[in-house]
Amino acid sequence: MRILLLSVFILLSAFTFKASAQQFVLSGHIADQKHNPIAFASVYIRNSTYGTTSNEAGAYKFKLDPGTYNVIYRLVGYKERVEKVTITDHDVLLNLQMENDIFQLRQVSVKGKKGRDTAAMDIMRKVIDKREYYLNEIKSYSCIVYVKGVQKLISAPKSLLRQGVAKVLDLDTNGRGILYQSESISTFNYERPNKVKEVNISTRMAGITPTFSYNKVSDLQGNFYENIFTVHGLSSRGFVSPVASNAFSYYRFKLVGVSQVNGQTIDKIELQPRRQHDPVFRGNIYIVEGDWRLYSVDLQLTSKDNVLNLVDTMKISQQYVPIRDSTWMPVAIQYNYKGTVFGFKFEGYYLSIYNNYKFNIEEPPGFFNGEVLRIDTAANLKDADYWYNHRPVPLTDIETRDYQKKDSIAALQKTHPYLDSLHKSKNRVLIIPYTVFGFTATSRDNKDSLYVYPFIQTLYYNTVEGLGLNLKIRYTKVLDDFRKYSITPNIRYGSGNKLFSANVHSSYTYDPFHAGEFFLDFGNDILDLNNVGTRSLYFNTLSTLLSNNNYVKYYRSEYGNLGYKHELANGVLWTAFLSYANRTQLFNTSYGHIFTSKTRRYTSNNPLAPETAPADDRSILFPQNQTFTFNTSVKFTFDQQYITRPTGKVYIPSQYPTLTVNYRKAIPGVFGSDANYNFASVDISKEHIRLGLAGYSSFKLTGGDFFTHKTLYYMDYNHFLGNQGTTFDPTYVGSFHFLPFYTYSANGGYLEAHYQHNFSGFILNQIPFIRKFKLEEIVGANYLTEKNNPNYSEFYFGLQRLIFRIDYGVSYAGNKKYIQGIRIFYGIR
Repeated sequence: MRILLLSVFILLSAFTFKASAQQFVLSGHIADQKHNPIAFASVYIRNSTYGTTSNEAGAYKFKLDPGTYNVIYRLVGYKERVEKVTITDHDVLLNLQMENDIFQLRQVSVKGKKGRDTAAMDIMRKVIDKREYYLNEIKSYSCIVYVKGVQKLISAPKSLLRQGVAKVLDLDTNGRGILYQSESISTFNYERPNKVKEVNISTRMAGITPTFSYNKVSDLQGNFYENIFTVHGLSSRGFVSPVASNAFSYYRFKLVGVSQVNGQTIDKIELQPRRQHDPVFRGNIYIVEGDWRLYSVDLQLTSKDNVLNLVDTMKISQQYVPIRDSTWMPVAIQYNYKGTVFGFKFEGYYLSIYNNYKFNIEEPPGFFNGEVLRIDTAANLKDADYWYNHRPVPLTDIETRDYQKKDSIAALQKTHPYLDSLHKSKNRVLIIPYTVFGFTATSRDNKDSLYVYPFIQTLYYNTVEGLGLNLKIRYTKVLDDFRKYSITPNIRYGSGNKLFSANVHSSYTYDPFHAGEFFLDFGNDILDLNNVGTRSLYFNTLSTLLSNNNYVKYYRSEYGNLGYKHELANGVLWTAFLSYANRTQLFNTSYGHIFTSKTRRYTSNNPLAPETAPADDRSILFPQNQTFTFNTSVKFTFDQQYITRPTGKVYIPSQYPTLTVNYRKAIPGVFGSDANYNFASVDISKEHIRLGLAGYSSFKLTGGDFFTHKTLYYMDYNHFLGNQGTTFDPTYVGSFHFLPFYTYSANGGYLEAHYQHNFSGFILNQIPFIRKFKLEEIVGANYLTEKNNPNYSEFYFGLQRLIFRIDYGVSYAGNKKYIQGIRIFYGIR
């Protein structure tokens, strides 16, 4: 709390966005020599850490105490201007024009072999030599950051405009309008190499939330002194910085010219990629001679050359200024983008402005505690007057009207007639979405919701139950303090075995800031003998009826579970369950199909029965038994980072592997329990390990053993996430492509390993025709050994685009080839 109050105090006192009776407004309009407005020009006070930026219409404003200031106006492509401004007892209006900056070629230009520009190369060698120095120059800093985002639609298909889209999106007759605006003011602290802490003091959003956004300060913190520059969300790979240690392998450099600014020589260097489709930038960088540092960058990425997601073009600009002595820092960073989706052309930008820099701060112990962003509980409650007085970049007329219109609409949307209409519209059942994804109905205040599970999980068929009905809903209630509970009743009936099942799963989140949760489950159900899951009801129904493959094997359980979960410390999550179950073996009762197969027949519901066993086999897999089990796990996420919202904590994937220790004990004699064993395992895993330009890797390594197994039944074995059939689910790195669901289930020690690498187009982007499909190439391997089935392995490669993926692989049981073939995924599990 002290840190938060200190941040607010700094914001309201040191940060000069604040209105004050002793402050007056310096404002004006910046234009070029033809009187065209100059957008996003930096305006800052020399020898200070205070500045702003002009808006799209060239207007700027900020507040100053009485005094005399040297105000610097700067933008790449224009000559820097310095104006002496005196503030006395009134506001000052200062309009000015900026001249185009002419970069002159040097008197003597030295050319090497084949016309190579050795002057530019000499400059870049010196810049690259100082890269690490500038990268590590500042150990820590704090600042105040204003972030603004705007997304506009600039044209839309006329056919769609006639169908009411224009009204929904609030567009004019030409299909133009502002889709989204956002603003935020935050305190931001950074410590090398990767510690950040942001406290969001105020935020405002209006319009339709975009597909991607950069609303956190850290989202716009790309540093060109790093070898790899990452643009979050637009590419799975990073891009080579023009000042990277290996930049000469990817860029040719051309010295466009030099200019004198404030007694310093600024070199304009044009980037020329050595190969057309390398992960590199195009554009210009500007270098301060002597210091050999970045003065500014004006770079671009395109989908044509760089295979971007979501947008066609992304422009990145950064302006650096001297904050003190020889220390330069960015005062403005901007991402501009354009794109086209289904005939809709859009454009937008995100702009961040940095003020009130403080360097090499020694924060108290525990300050960087993994919390990368805290959103103040009143952050989104600030009114229009607050934003008028605090935003450093004035709104354009269009932006002002858009806010006013959306504020009026927001007020209308709070009226009872509108809420009633919206509630009815939002809760309509649409057949196709319900069939695949289910249906959610919510109350007007969004505190109560009812989720009906999809139809493809409701009507099913299998050889144990025959044609079945599975009705399942989930009710969720959010309480005023953001605690919540959910209740999921489920009834199931099979026409073949005439068994009716009913059960309830419930959970209560009592501490959303520390993952505190209770669980209670009870009832009876038809369960998969493989407790980590095999095929969904939907896919098992298809394979059973269409190809006579009854892959999934079932048993009946009457059970009760009581569970608890809580974060013991940041990155340490403890989970524990007490479970009782009465388990009964089931047998096939139904043998229907749609297409008769001459080569396939249904198999026994006993997964260990011989292949020659008939489908109506009634061999005993296990006797009816009871078990009382204690199950616990501790998950260690090293360097766990998270976002604290008013509603709770949101965890961010760590850059380090996650370690999970599991223990399970069946306690004999309690409630007639027959099972008696001790089992322990250790998992270590990590997804999305970035490997520079070559994409990212994921892995999982697991080992475990039954240390005692006096009485152990098949469903108590350690099971694995296998796959049978053409479809598979690649969303979890611990799954297999060809492993049978039940054959390798272990009642002793085992070792399991998975590795996968996604090249993210690193190879295919070099092939002209293939490049346009934006495919990602994937390779991987899976391995399993256990005492009854040693040394199972499989290897595969695949292609992925969005939710679609196709793999080809081959598996081996020991030294013998086992199965090879194609596996596909299309988003449905």
